[in-house]
Amino acid sequence: MNMQDEIEGLAILVRDLRKHRGLTLGELATRINRSVGFLSQVERGLSRPTVEDLTAISETLNVPTTYFYTKGKPRALDWVTRPDERRTLYYASGITDVLASPTLTGGFSMLESHLAPGASSGDGHLNDSSEQGGFVLEGQLSLWREGQDAPVTLGPNDSFQLPPHTQFRYANLTDQPTRVLWVFR
Repeated sequence: MNMQDEIEGLAILVRDLRKHRGLTLGELATRINRSVGFLSQVERGLSRPTVEDLTAISETLNVPTTYFYTKGKPRALDWVTRPDERRTLYYASGITDVLASPTLTGGFSMLESHLAPGASSGDGHLNDSSEQGGFVLEGQLSLWREGQDAPVTLGPNDSFQLPPHTQFRYANLTDQPTRVLWVFR
């Protein structure tokens, strides 16, 4: 799948789940603190949400964020995934998440996040119901927990772990790409 196919797949999943949950565009937009116009553009594949937006949508619609990963290429083994078989989400603000886990039915999920220089999860803090951790593969990741003015900066081989509902945000404040392996439970 190419990027546009992935974006259109995300649009369909958001729209169909919103309708299945019986919410109007306006109701969902209000709950995630975004405009109806923006949410309409996401549902038509014209705009990409930030990580913050998609986390808010998933929490509001009561599904894990991984629900929005569109189907990848068929795999020969259901417990192994190869790079060309992985599902991908392209966010606004320069972040691309690649689902490294072969399935979404296990006790945890793994993502490889690619953060372009200056990329950010969004201006607000994420409030994800998943416990999560990360391992910086390359570059630098800046993490802010709620109540912190200054970020904690992590480099290659540094790791972190956050309990469920920890309010945080993250960014790549450098001019070099950053890669992080995330684990969600």
